[in-house]
Amino acid sequence: MSMNDPKLQLPAFVNALLVLLLISLIVFILIIGKSLLIPLFLAGFLSILLTPIGDWLEKRGLNRILSTLISLISALLILIGFLTFAVLQVASFSKDLGNVGDKLNNYLSDINNWIVSTFQVETGIGQGIDQGYLIELLQSNSSSLAEFILNTVGSLSGIILLPVFIFFFLIYRDHLTEFIVHLFKEKKQEHIKSEIKELRKVVQKYIIGILKVMAILAILNAGVLFGLGIKHAIFFAVFSAILSIIPYLGPFLGAVLPTIFAFLTTDSLFYPIGVVVGFQVIQLIESNFLTPKIVGSNVNLNAFVTFLGLLIGASIWGVIGMVLIIPTLAVLRKIFELSESTKPFALLFGEEKLKEKHESESN
Repeated sequence: MSMNDPKLQLPAFVNALLVLLLISLIVFILIIGKSLLIPLFLAGFLSILLTPIGDWLEKRGLNRILSTLISLISALLILIGFLTFAVLQVASFSKDLGNVGDKLNNYLSDINNWIVSTFQVETGIGQGIDQGYLIELLQSNSSSLAEFILNTVGSLSGIILLPVFIFFFLIYRDHLTEFIVHLFKEKKQEHIKSEIKELRKVVQKYIIGILKVMAILAILNAGVLFGLGIKHAIFFAVFSAILSIIPYLGPFLGAVLPTIFAFLTTDSLFYPIGVVVGFQVIQLIESNFLTPKIVGSNVNLNAFVTFLGLLIGASIWGVIGMVLIIPTLAVLRKIFELSESTKPFALLFGEEKLKEKHESESN
């Protein structure tokens, strides 16, 4: 009897239950294996980004191991330089919080007086807060960059494993390609290899495009903040640009900190309002011009899947989950396109253009 025999087919509710069980198992594994899987996923995407460098070095006569080491060391030096810059900026920012407590207490007193005079209700907030505690809290949180990085990557072992994983991914990239080719034996090998190359290009263009957009946003943000005379403009500009990698939520979160800082450290509402207006204009430029032109439709994910993916990524892996989920869904969509049985999932993830692509291929 064949597996297609109706007598052997399971009821629809059983199939649905099996799918739910599979999803639950995958989520459970992602949560339990966080410390290992986060550096593994990061290494996978970073190795894709570094692959062209390794290929370029190999074309000039270097062997695979030496080209991989040069690519990896170059990336690590860039990362160490950026982290050093971030630590210095955070340290400078944390030293300039002395007047925050006074300003905040003044605002709280004004709010309390207005509530008492309007509603005859005593809130108690007019007494203010412990300024020493506030400054200590802000300084401790703003100087915990190393702890934040550890929590983001997963653990100290994750930071150590990250370059190790990148090294092995670069060394065995051809071997991994052959593995994927053998998974889809029903397809022609050359077709699968071309699809894998296309997948690498998609991820590379997406990451490089995001980095370009972040650099432009950092410059525009810094211009607005310098123009308004906000202290630590470079710190806030880079911080906001980095958060922009998170779709929908990132630009909003990136504008909150400089707005609050401007509100608490300046004598006029003009400055925080100016920050909000300036960042909103930059956001409109980014969403309507920069991202469409630079990043384009490389990932080709519809808005609902993107938003749902962000929620799932945040609930499972936190901030790093929100960062990794978009390229991960793009990779899954391309993989789903390789098999006829999984093409409906590719259609679910993508836009309507995917349907037109399938129709053109069939013709």
